[in-house]
Amino acid sequence: MGLLLKAGISIDLIHSAILAFVSIAFFIFIINFAAPLKNIFPNYSLQLAGLIGNTSFLGIPIAIALLPTDTINYTIGFDLGTTMFSWIFGPYLLQTTNQNDAFLNLKKLLLSLINSPASRGIIGVSIVYLFGLENIMENFLWIPARFVIFVAIIAVGARLGIIIKSKEIKYMLNENIEYSLLLKLFVLPAFIYIVCRILNFEKIGTTALVLQSATPSAISTVLLAEAYKQQRELAAKALLITTILSIATIPIIFLLINY
Repeated sequence: MGLLLKAGISIDLIHSAILAFVSIAFFIFIINFAAPLKNIFPNYSLQLAGLIGNTSFLGIPIAIALLPTDTINYTIGFDLGTTMFSWIFGPYLLQTTNQNDAFLNLKKLLLSLINSPASRGIIGVSIVYLFGLENIMENFLWIPARFVIFVAIIAVGARLGIIIKSKEIKYMLNENIEYSLLLKLFVLPAFIYIVCRILNFEKIGTTALVLQSATPSAISTVLLAEAYKQQRELAAKALLITTILSIATIPIIFLLINY
């Protein structure tokens, strides 16, 4: 909510948020209704790790460093779309552990939407704009937002530390993690690039959105896996490996787009 108030709402931000949200939803739908893909991505931790990027902590700073300042609405919009999806549908998906449950359980989905931090944040921002309090609230809300960020980093760091110290470090690429890495670092950025070209986005906006989609797995995927006790080590391994690999893949993607 603090980040959204900082950026303000523009048409580029809205388009970017919709693109991110719809793209992730499209892949989730295709994976779960195509048997071969479902075998490759057998659980939602792998799927979310392959689709939800670390846009807040890594993507936005990278965009600020590499791109003109007027692209900030593209980057924050994409971050908003991925954040909304992960916190609205992430809890719903990770709680759908019983194979007998319907993938689209409307009652369960509605409860997830109501209880989602993302939904509450959007409602809060709408109220703030309605009463014209955005200039006052943006700095006030940014303080607790930074505190939450620090707590999240500590929690994820603890989980990664456990994995690195354990003997499982040499088995990093088991349990289909390599497919999640390919999806996150290559397939999703290529898909976003193609969609941007089809929709005739300007080149600088396309670059901003593709870079956001190419970020490694998000911290939120580990936090959600921790909260619902679903493949916690798997989510943390995906975060660790994609972060390491993205040191090479993000510069390569940036150079390819601007070649």
